[in-house]
Amino acid sequence: MTTASQLAAADALPSSLVEPLLARAVAGGAPAVEVFAPATGRKLANLPQSSVADIERAFATARAAQQEWARRPIRERAAVLRRFHDIVLAEQDTILDIVQTETGKSRAHAFDEVGDVAVNARYYAQVAAKLLATRKPRGVLPVLTQVDVRHRPKGVVAVISPWNYPLALAASDALPALVAGNAVVARPDNQTAITALWAIDAAERAGLPKGLWQAVLGRGSVIGHEVIGRADYVDYTGSSATGRTIAQQAGERLIGYSLELGGKNPLVVLADADVSRAAKIAIRACFASAGQLCESMERIYVHDKVYDQFVSEFVEHVRGIALGGGLNYDNDMGSLTFPRQLDTVRSHVDDAVAKGATVLAGGKHRPDLGPYFYEPTVLSGVRPGMTVYREETFGPVVSIYRVGSDDEAVEQANDTAYGLNASVWTKDIGRGREVAARINAGSVNVNEGFIAAWGSADAPSGGLGISGTGRRHGAEGLLKYIDTQTIAVQRMLPIAPLPGMSEELWAKTMTLYFGVMKKLRQK
Repeated sequence: MTTASQLAAADALPSSLVEPLLARAVAGGAPAVEVFAPATGRKLANLPQSSVADIERAFATARAAQQEWARRPIRERAAVLRRFHDIVLAEQDTILDIVQTETGKSRAHAFDEVGDVAVNARYYAQVAAKLLATRKPRGVLPVLTQVDVRHRPKGVVAVISPWNYPLALAASDALPALVAGNAVVARPDNQTAITALWAIDAAERAGLPKGLWQAVLGRGSVIGHEVIGRADYVDYTGSSATGRTIAQQAGERLIGYSLELGGKNPLVVLADADVSRAAKIAIRACFASAGQLCESMERIYVHDKVYDQFVSEFVEHVRGIALGGGLNYDNDMGSLTFPRQLDTVRSHVDDAVAKGATVLAGGKHRPDLGPYFYEPTVLSGVRPGMTVYREETFGPVVSIYRVGSDDEAVEQANDTAYGLNASVWTKDIGRGREVAARINAGSVNVNEGFIAAWGSADAPSGGLGISGTGRRHGAEGLLKYIDTQTIAVQRMLPIAPLPGMSEELWAKTMTLYFGVMKKLRQK
């Protein structure tokens, strides 16, 4: 087993680990692509790519495996998730090495993914039986009408996951689909495919039937249409632009979909906030995974009474962030993952500065550390007309604004087409809840950045506006993967006029019955 002590830098993974994982992909029918470690720029692997024939084979295998899997008792399916939970925690050094090497993120931020998968595996193992149990609602005629509502798996779910959280977004979305009785065909990003393949390997070692969770490899623009064209449901995390395309294709096929898309998330510091605590915790809220997180904060609104103190303390913390790419817990923040992310960050900062913004901290590319390292950056004086004001940066850049009231803070926080996550800071929890309820976001954290809401597996997570549709986590995160079937059995008397009864008398009788049921407050 590869451990952190065996790898000093996020630039290599042993072939004894990588090659068996790559062999798990249903790929090879298209030319391979080279994948490089972001922290160093060194080559990681020749990644096989999937042809149309490979994709067809993956879906056929998954469909065959799903038929038997759906017949298994729910307790057996849940037991696989429990064993998977244990493997992820026991072998975390291995998967942390893989995640760090493929993404460039720090080990602490990589561990967030291990925690996420463990929490979701445990949660869905515990609640699946209850959520999937047959319901017996009241029939139209009590006693005479008996109704069962059964849950049926969709079939084969396509999980299209991004590169920024390759373990959490590949595994935590697949687990509820699997325990609900579905098969999964995953299309992870090429950059982080090894992470997804490790998760599939771990699941099969936990008892998941071989072939039930398949992976095909290729750029979304090349194979995405083929994957969606064969799926019974699509779960996608990524950009708002691609989300629209997926929604159109899924709509043409009349299949369901769940989309978590971009964010331009606000953090609001009210006048009565614990400023020192807010300034410290906001660091993780803004710079987890080098800001390459849909849930991270890119806008901070601070009440005028505490603005100077907050900015002073926050900037001091930002300047103290340790950058580096080692496979250990020594560094606070890692590298950006792609040159395109570096280009976006640099262009957003340069544009803002050219138009009058001030860099309070950071603002520099750090090629001395690795090709895509960029300092955590704080801007003030950002205004409309600057690219960073409205567009998602998806990098380690945050803009700070001064506000004079709660109303102004809420107004500014809602001045965006996005609506994924938000954060409110105050010592008055009741006030915090009231302000949070006024912010247009699928999740709002009070006195936390994003982990409080995201990590609460029993609560739904998702976006408003162009941040997406559908939910992961909670009951919704499992029930989206099933169809319901109502079976109604009528006993003794038909729901129709009795022999010799006229339609008029039948209508009067039923009218009386409806009135009685209302008085009895029956459903």
